[in-house]
Amino acid sequence: MTGWAEYTLALTLFAASHFVPRLWGLRERLIGALGRRVYFSVYGLISLALLVWVIAAAGRAPYVELWSQWPWTRWVPNVAMPVALVLVACGIGMAQPYTLGGRKSFDPAQPGFAAISRHPLFLALALWAGAHLVPNGDLAHVILFGSFTAMAVAAIPAFDARARRTSDVLDHTALVSLRPLANPHWRRANLRRLLIRAAIGLILWMGTLHLHALVIGVSPFPV
Repeated sequence: MTGWAEYTLALTLFAASHFVPRLWGLRERLIGALGRRVYFSVYGLISLALLVWVIAAAGRAPYVELWSQWPWTRWVPNVAMPVALVLVACGIGMAQPYTLGGRKSFDPAQPGFAAISRHPLFLALALWAGAHLVPNGDLAHVILFGSFTAMAVAAIPAFDARARRTSDVLDHTALVSLRPLANPHWRRANLRRLLIRAAIGLILWMGTLHLHALVIGVSPFPV
């Protein structure tokens, strides 16, 4: 299989894995048969495996330069990724059903991290992809990171529109806001958990930073 053929197949399968389950009620039938936890665990592992394949296939695709990589461009993902991984750590399992990785339950009186951001995983995906787009100016990676950025950004209003039709989630949450940090009631209920999850996100960032060269084959350090 040639570099472009493998890359096209990997990207197609990754996109299909996110759209096909929504057709013909397939996802609901699978959740009914397997249970919500099992379905999303298996689905997450498949998505992760396909994502790893897409990234690897992009690296093996023929190199077609659209813009050069300047030394300063490596600072962009290095600045963005700590924020992205803190958002991931804080957003996984969030009690907000109208977002990626959210749970069904939502209490307007206790919105939790959703008061700071109701779409932390989509924002993290956009940060990851958009930041990596800057230093990767070859065609395969521009397609990869550009498409992920566009999908993440487009998903936010789509999920918000669905929430607006069926609930009042948008009235008690924000796309991005630091105002809850100034609210004593919110801090008492959420600050300890927020700090623990933020620390986990920073640990994940340090791990990915130092494993990047080993796993991806490219050093992320801006030297």
